[in-house]
Amino acid sequence: MALDKLGSSLYDALRKVLRAPIVDEAAVKELIRDIQRALLQADVNVQLVLGLSKRIEKRALEEKLPLGISRREHVVKVVYEELTKFLGEKPAIVTVETGKTRVLMLVGIQGSGKTTSVAKLARYFKKRGLKAAIVCTDTFRPGAYDQLKQLADMINVPIYGENEKDSTKIALQGVKKFRDYGYDIIIIDTAGRHKDEKELLEEMRVMAEKVKPDEIILVIDGTIGQQASTQAKAFNEATKIGSIFVAKLDGSARGGGALSAVAAIGAPIKFLGTGEKIDDVELFDPPRFVGRLLGMGDLKSLVERVREAEIKVPEKKAKAFLSGKFTLMDMYEQFESMQKLGSLKRLLKMMPGLGYNLPEETIVGAEDKMKKWRFIIQSMTKGEREDPKMLNASRIRRIARGSGVSERDVKELVQQYFLMKMMTKQMMRRGRPLLGKMSRELT
Repeated sequence: MALDKLGSSLYDALRKVLRAPIVDEAAVKELIRDIQRALLQADVNVQLVLGLSKRIEKRALEEKLPLGISRREHVVKVVYEELTKFLGEKPAIVTVETGKTRVLMLVGIQGSGKTTSVAKLARYFKKRGLKAAIVCTDTFRPGAYDQLKQLADMINVPIYGENEKDSTKIALQGVKKFRDYGYDIIIIDTAGRHKDEKELLEEMRVMAEKVKPDEIILVIDGTIGQQASTQAKAFNEATKIGSIFVAKLDGSARGGGALSAVAAIGAPIKFLGTGEKIDDVELFDPPRFVGRLLGMGDLKSLVERVREAEIKVPEKKAKAFLSGKFTLMDMYEQFESMQKLGSLKRLLKMMPGLGYNLPEETIVGAEDKMKKWRFIIQSMTKGEREDPKMLNASRIRRIARGSGVSERDVKELVQQYFLMKMMTKQMMRRGRPLLGKMSRELT
């Protein structure tokens, strides 16, 4: 089950409870079965699923209800809290002391996305004003240095590598060079290793022992399923893993196996690779992640992504968009910014309730239509953008001619606009009091 499907299944399970006339023991047990099914299909370890579901059931049925909270709201709160605890509860923290170089060593199996993750981390730190550098010690895979250099050049970050078989020697020389130049962050890329490749695991252990990195980060492919726990244990036995970078955690990833690796070795997830672009990386925040997974939205991440992309959109305006109070001009501005923010689907997933409520057909292909829709909105008058209800047949004909599209295209844009507006308002009006409260807490 893909990560998007996991979130959708969990959301549907909670929606049953929120709509149930009575939330009794039978309703709670049905919810538990739905949650178990969703997590198991997402490749979360069976024992972890049983432990998590038992805790949810016990708290949902036995805890005394707080004043002013209904049983159904309490059940949703318990699910949210237990899933958050399961993933580490507290947001990851990255600290870099002034005047001190921090060395990060990335390890993982071949094909896990480690090399790309190295570049993403360098980009992440550089965007935050830190001097980042990369050391390539992968002497095992042909072309590894060339691939990493291409990525490093793309983000204008220096890279060190030598035509040398001794990877530990390369690591020591590279770290010394960049430390002498006063770099804040040095990221070491290592050769991909498998849990059964004892020689490579030993090489990794020796490198860690001699280089003494400040942190060893295990890169786990978000698509590999339950193998993640076994891989994580093998790496942790060779050298202590400090944190986890889950790569390829986009909508197609199964995700559950990689997430359950946290429990296997006790190391927290620190970073998520959420797409193919070099900027598609984020610091892992369990409350936000669970909020998005359950369809509660993540306004804070939305606003932060806007700030990172240097798009001047006030938080007040973002909230207005989420409450359905937006015009066609607001939509136009969103289209203009979409390239920097990422895909439309990712943006909608950050909005409370929209992630799993908008029909898939309204999302698929929308990015391809954005250029056409931009021309349509540009051909409208200010009054038409503010109030599309005034668009009669003659106005639609004029706009179609002016933008070089068909009248059907103009009508489709207007229909999509009213559909988004209606569904957003419905979600906010229905309230889901607890979901709304949780979403506000995330901000």
